[in-house]
Amino acid sequence: MKNILFSLALLVSFSSFGQTAEEYFVTAEEKAIELDFSGAIFDYSKAIELDPNYFKAWNSRAIVKMRLEDYYGAITDFTKAIELDPNHLGCKRGRATCKYSLGDYKGAITDFDEIIKLSHSNNEPIAFDYLHRGRAKSGLDAIADYSKAIELDPNDSLVYFLRGGEKNLLDDYYAAIADFTKAIEIDPNFAIAYSQRGSAKAGLGDINGACADMKKAIKLGNNTLVKLVALNCN
Repeated sequence: MKNILFSLALLVSFSSFGQTAEEYFVTAEEKAIELDFSGAIFDYSKAIELDPNYFKAWNSRAIVKMRLEDYYGAITDFTKAIELDPNHLGCKRGRATCKYSLGDYKGAITDFDEIIKLSHSNNEPIAFDYLHRGRAKSGLDAIADYSKAIELDPNDSLVYFLRGGEKNLLDDYYAAIADFTKAIEIDPNFAIAYSQRGSAKAGLGDINGACADMKKAIKLGNNTLVKLVALNCN
């Protein structure tokens, strides 16, 4: 009996050693779906060990690392995947997003510049790229990117909100109010859009309008404004 168990153990051991890169990749994908991220990373790594040029394994491991907020590790993996497929927009977007998350705005902008250039050459520009390049910028440069994102997707409340925020910082209150209003039209429960529109109205001296928006934001759950409203509104 002891010999039989030993033989079975050897069989299992040898069969595991005999796994191909593709088989490790498949099990890694299954583990990632089940949110077993450490197990997924282990299997992606085994696939890469067996086939260092396995693009899908590098890309998928990068995505899992990004989900774990291991942005440096994800950037390393995305970079290797890009070396294997220089025109893969998904990898470039992933790396740019990680750089943004680390506060490397210059690096993120550089990546999004390449992404936008490549997407235009493929006749497939998307709002996402302009939106996130805009977030890495500020002032008029950011506004220009947000405007392009709106041109490509006019139904995204977040882009109007972000563009309104930049205009608010530039004291362009009327234009900011127009953007915040559009964001609210698209998403009537956008609490922070009400509070920011209230800020813009206050900048114009419209205290009643500002208070009305601040109170609406509080009603929608933005309780950080309670003291401000108590001090300044009837």
